[in-house]
Amino acid sequence: MLFNSYIYFVFLAIVYLLYRSLSHRKQNLLLLTASYVFYGFWSVKFCSLLLISTVVDFYCGRALARTENERNRTLLITLSVVTNLGILGVFKYYDFFVSSMVELLAVFGLDASPRLLHVVLPVGISFYTFQTMTYSIDIYRRQLRPTHDIFDFALFVSFFPQLVAGPIERASHLLPQLVRERILGSKMTREGLWLILVGLFKKAVVADNLALIADNVFNAPGEQTGLYVLLGVYAFTFQIYCDFSGYTDIARGTARLFGVDLMLNFRQPYFATNPREFWRRWHISLSTWLRDYLYISLGGNRKNRTYRNLMITMLLGGLWHGAAMTFVTWGAYQGVMLVIHRRFERVWEGIGSLFGGAQRTWLALRVFVFFHITCLGWILFRAERLADVKTLLVNLFRFGPVQSPQVNDALLFVFLVIPILVLDGIRERRGGAGWIFESPFWVRVNAVVYLVFMLAFWASHENIPFIYFQF
Repeated sequence: MLFNSYIYFVFLAIVYLLYRSLSHRKQNLLLLTASYVFYGFWSVKFCSLLLISTVVDFYCGRALARTENERNRTLLITLSVVTNLGILGVFKYYDFFVSSMVELLAVFGLDASPRLLHVVLPVGISFYTFQTMTYSIDIYRRQLRPTHDIFDFALFVSFFPQLVAGPIERASHLLPQLVRERILGSKMTREGLWLILVGLFKKAVVADNLALIADNVFNAPGEQTGLYVLLGVYAFTFQIYCDFSGYTDIARGTARLFGVDLMLNFRQPYFATNPREFWRRWHISLSTWLRDYLYISLGGNRKNRTYRNLMITMLLGGLWHGAAMTFVTWGAYQGVMLVIHRRFERVWEGIGSLFGGAQRTWLALRVFVFFHITCLGWILFRAERLADVKTLLVNLFRFGPVQSPQVNDALLFVFLVIPILVLDGIRERRGGAGWIFESPFWVRVNAVVYLVFMLAFWASHENIPFIYFQF
């Protein structure tokens, strides 16, 4: 059930109208039922994986809170982590690691023919697996008290607005909102509808139309050259941003209709000036998860192991996105960028001081340069194979005649991206999405009319799945 499909909005309308007429307890049961229906729309059998994670972590959490015996606590948290990562490993990584081992053995002349599973990847498994793990880990760290209602916990694990592509919520933030009674007001409803409208515009108008340009380049890397390769890279750069942040906007907007506040997952990432700032703006729920549950657990900045810990964290962060060498290489690229920035941070500051009073120029230059460093990383992320990356980089510097369809694609790119830059520029200056409600009435009306017009006449009719569904 795609957010940008008619069936989803019929589903949402039915759930919302029923929700408003029920008591708090029945509201939660309705949302829990709706969440399993939503997930079962893709595959009923994979609802069992949700149920397994829910039951294991609920009872592990209760047991962790009751015992002070460190050996028992270690066994319980191990059970939780192994169960969740075991499910994730079998469905997402088993074939990848087995195939990689076969290739490695072949290098040494050894032949192996293991059996591959060839299982379908359950949608959103990486998201809800990480989310439910935070519950057990936080209880183990004595940072959270467990809930005693398995239905409330099941709703935390499966809450449908953010179930299949995040944000990856913490139990300490989302669970209390589900446990207590929620008050629906016009402010939450108004903000929710605005976020849904913006999210649909980002996805159906911008991302899905840019996908056509990006696919022309990445699906046939040897056929395009020069400026059109660059255009394809730019197109994917904004496609993945609008696709993923569009999903998040719709998820947060939908949750607001039910009186729930989901965390901010994107904060104008292409205005970042360095890799550390980028990861504070891009997929914030994942980057903070990796920081709090992996990087710090490895030792963080202690014992002069900062660079090692950064590389391990980003390599595993890349692998989280998918079982392919392109994602692992992308993670390594991000790790190297973070290490270089950390190592030469004072050098960048020294260069900035040379600009004196022209700090805006220095800021713009840093944004421009790092944006293109980010674009280079997206080539690794989007390419089907590492060999395609080499082909694209070589063809980027091979120039041929510019054809009329390529000019049309360039004009379409500008037409689609300028509104996103304007929107993010306003958010950056005004401090978030709430700027629209502080604007004059005529600004609000024109903004809504523009978005509705674009959705009516420029929305793609391809119903392209959200990119992050595959993770």
